[in-house]
Amino acid sequence: MPERSGASPQGDARHAEAGHAFMPDSTAQKESPSYRLAALDPDFLLGDSMRGARFMLEYQKAEDLLRARGIVSTIVVFGSARVREGNRWYEAARAFARIASERGGALAPKDAGRNHVIATGGGPGIMEAANRGATEAGALSIGFNITLPHEQEPNAWSTPDLTFRFHYFAMRKMHLAMRAAALVVFPGGFGTLDELFEIMTLVQTGKMGRVPIVLFDSAYWKGLLNLDTMAQAGFIRPEDLKLFAYADTPEAAYQCIVDGAGDGWASPGNGSVQT
Repeated sequence: MPERSGASPQGDARHAEAGHAFMPDSTAQKESPSYRLAALDPDFLLGDSMRGARFMLEYQKAEDLLRARGIVSTIVVFGSARVREGNRWYEAARAFARIASERGGALAPKDAGRNHVIATGGGPGIMEAANRGATEAGALSIGFNITLPHEQEPNAWSTPDLTFRFHYFAMRKMHLAMRAAALVVFPGGFGTLDELFEIMTLVQTGKMGRVPIVLFDSAYWKGLLNLDTMAQAGFIRPEDLKLFAYADTPEAAYQCIVDGAGDGWASPGNGSVQT
């Protein structure tokens, strides 16, 4: 192509500079929230209209990491956040988690699929004890933590890349239930009762397959709950009282799980809870 007559690099540069001098300032447009990329806009992502998307993200992030670690099924351990090392229930939960991790398949290599991995709410007390027992057995363990008004710190014993933090209680509960092959409930307060009856209701209504549910320390639970009253009033079926069993030692708790599961003491399969 022939060069333009009379053109010079210096002249082109002066022309560009002159044009730039007359370009209006667009700083206000670029600094407007509407100009942010949607995926990088915290005001948009945390707004009411995106609640459904945030719910989905909380599900998928944990799901991806659990799959990456080969987690097939879990043993969920609930109980009070208020007990500390040396407490008899703390030490029992610690011992139970070690037994379950050593015998249940949590030590299997990733490619074989890890079954019956200890999963807790990720906080202190019984949750810490169970994560600790699993870690002391050399196994992975999961902590499904929750953001609370008074911040609950994760305990130091759950596997770091299997320690999650949820905003939504519902999504946390879903992940606790999805892979659950068994549930062991140590003494606790309102939160423990909420989690216990959540799983029992899912099983009772058929939204979740039958899994062994063990209440640890029969004296505590029988003194706290008289579910026979519900059955006598006709609010639950007599057979619903067989949804759970009692145990008073870590060894007995594990044996209750094995006996309760029978030939089904294997993976319930991902998605065992109907969604």
